[in-house]
Amino acid sequence: MSNPTRLTLAALLFLGGGPAAPRAAPPLPDVHPNSNRIPAGRLHHDTLTLDLEVRLARWRPESPTDSGIIVAALAERGKPPQIPAPLIRVRAGTIIDATIRNALPDSSLKFYGLASHPGRDADTVRLWPRQSRHLRFAAGAPGTYAYFAEPGAHGMDKDDERETTIGAFVVDPPGGSPPDRVFVINIWGKTLDTANYANALAINGRSWPWDERITASLGDTLRWRWVNGSSRPHPMHLHGFYYDIASLGDGLSDSLIAVALRPKVATHSMPEFSTMSLAWIAERPGNWLFHCHIGFHVVPGEATLSPGDRTGHARMSDDPRRHMAGLVLGISVKARPGWRPAARVEPERLRLVVQEGVPRGRAKRSLGFVLQRDLPPVRDSIEIPGSTLVLTRGRPTDILVVNRLRETAAIHWHGIELESFSDGVAGWSGAGRELAPSIQPGDSFLAHLTLPRAGTFIYHTHMNDLEQLTSGLYGPIVVLEPGQRFDPATDHIFIAGWDGPDDPPHLLVNGDSLPGPLELRAGVAHRLRFISIGAGNRPPFSIRRDTALVTWRALAKDGADLPPLQATSRPSLQVIDVGETYDFEWIPTAGDYRLVVGPPDKPSWQRRIVVR
Repeated sequence: MSNPTRLTLAALLFLGGGPAAPRAAPPLPDVHPNSNRIPAGRLHHDTLTLDLEVRLARWRPESPTDSGIIVAALAERGKPPQIPAPLIRVRAGTIIDATIRNALPDSSLKFYGLASHPGRDADTVRLWPRQSRHLRFAAGAPGTYAYFAEPGAHGMDKDDERETTIGAFVVDPPGGSPPDRVFVINIWGKTLDTANYANALAINGRSWPWDERITASLGDTLRWRWVNGSSRPHPMHLHGFYYDIASLGDGLSDSLIAVALRPKVATHSMPEFSTMSLAWIAERPGNWLFHCHIGFHVVPGEATLSPGDRTGHARMSDDPRRHMAGLVLGISVKARPGWRPAARVEPERLRLVVQEGVPRGRAKRSLGFVLQRDLPPVRDSIEIPGSTLVLTRGRPTDILVVNRLRETAAIHWHGIELESFSDGVAGWSGAGRELAPSIQPGDSFLAHLTLPRAGTFIYHTHMNDLEQLTSGLYGPIVVLEPGQRFDPATDHIFIAGWDGPDDPPHLLVNGDSLPGPLELRAGVAHRLRFISIGAGNRPPFSIRRDTALVTWRALAKDGADLPPLQATSRPSLQVIDVGETYDFEWIPTAGDYRLVVGPPDKPSWQRRIVVR
C-alpha cells in the first residue's frame, strides 16, 4: 500500500497492540537477529529436544541504536528471543521432543508447523496465556518448511501484520545436504490512521542496509532456502544472474522439482507463507542484489519505520543506504587473483535520453526513455513506455544514457547477464572503490552490455523508484538471434505499468489505458511478449473469445527459453508479478478476441483483438 507519512521510532514503541508497560516493569529483552546458521535445541542420538516460548520483546530491525518496537517473538528457554524464530534443522528420521510455552500476559496463541512434515491443518496447537504443551513427533520428509505462533488479533486493522514469530524448519535427507544458507522474510506493520502506516520488513531479522552482506568467490555455487514468513507475495529478483529453483512449497510442504522441469528465472514470485530452495553460480565478480521487486518493500519511507526522506534522493543518490530499504540482500562476488574480463569486440552504440514531458494521465509527472535515432529528441518529448531496444544476441552493445532530468537517475538492465559496474545500482554496482555513480542532471553513463541469450527483458529506473517508475521510466528490451529482424506484424510487446503511485493502481499497458483494436493475421504464429513492471500487484493476463480462454504455447520466462517439458500448449491465462516476463506463441483463427488484464468480468485493462 502507499503510505505517504511515517512516524519516528519513538512514537511507535507500543504500537504492537497493547498498552505501554508500567514504569516499574522490568525492561523487555532485545530481539537478536537470527542468521539461521545455528540450529536450535539439543540433539542426542536420534532425538532433538526443544524448549520454546513466545514472549514480548523489543525488536530493532533497522539500526541497533533505534528505540525499537514491541513485538511477540520466539525464544529458546533461557536464551534471547529471535527474529526469525529459532532455526529447527534436523535430518530425516529425527524425533522432535518439544515443549512450547505461551509467555504472553494476555493473548492466546496458535502454533502451526510443529508436527511431522508435510504438515496438516490438524496439527494446530492452541495455548492460552501462561499455558505450556509437550509435543513429540517425527520430523518427516526432507524439505524446507515454516513454523510459527500466531497471537490473537485484538485491535488489529485488516492491513496490520504481526509476522514476527515465524521461522524455518529444515529437514535434511539422511545423508545431509550440500552447504546452504537459510533466509526468512518477517514483516510487522500497523495502520496508524487513514494516511499513516508503519512498516518493518526484514530478511533474517534486519532491514537493508543493516542486514547481512553475502560474500562469495568467483565460480561458487550458492544454495539458498527461502521462507516467505508473511501474508503477502514477494517477487524475488536476482540482479545479473539466473537462478534455478530446486523446490517449491506452500509453507507447510516442500515439493522437489525434477531437473528437467526446473525453471531458470531472474524473478520468482513467492506466495504468502511459501518456501523455495534455489541455486545459482557466481559467474561474474562484483556487487549484486537479491530483493523483492514490490516498490513499497524496497524504498525509504515505505519499507522502513523511519520517516521517509524523499528529498534525499538528490542529495545522497550515490549512497545505497539512502535510496534502498527493506527487503534487499547484498551479495559481493570476489574475483580470483589474475582474473580478467573477456575481451570485447567493437560494440554497437546507442544513445538513450532520460527526460521529462508534460504531465498526463493520473501521474503527477511524465518521464520517459527516448532512443536517439537520428536528431536529438525534442527536450520535452517522451515515450511511455520507453523506446523498445532491439538488440542482437552475442553482439556487444554500449548504451550511453544521458540524463536531462533535474534530478539524479540510474538505469537497471533487468534480467540481463552483464558486468556488475553496468548493472545500475548507484553506489553499489561494481566492486571495491570502483562503484557505479548515479547519473547527475546533465551528465551521462555508459553501460556495456553483451547479451548471451535471445529473449524478452526490461530496463527501468533504479532511483527514487516509486515516483520515477510510476511516472514512466521503464521500457522493453527484445534480444534477437543473429540474422533475425523484429517484425511488429507478428511480434507483439505488452508491457504493464502504473499510472502514478496510488494503490490500488491505475494500470497502463504500452502506456495506454483505453487502447484501440489490435488487428492480427489469422493462421500465422504470433509471439506475445508480456512484461509487468508496476510498483506492485500481480494481475492475471488472458486472451478470451467470448468467455472462453484460447490456447497458446509457452516459450520463455524472464528471457530464458523454457525446458522442453514446460514449453507446452495450455489455456491462455498467466499471472505475472512485478519484474517477470513471459513469452507465448499464439496461432489464432479469424474472429474477435479480448486481451484481458485482471478478472474477465471487471478487468483492470482490456483490448479488443481482431483476427482476419
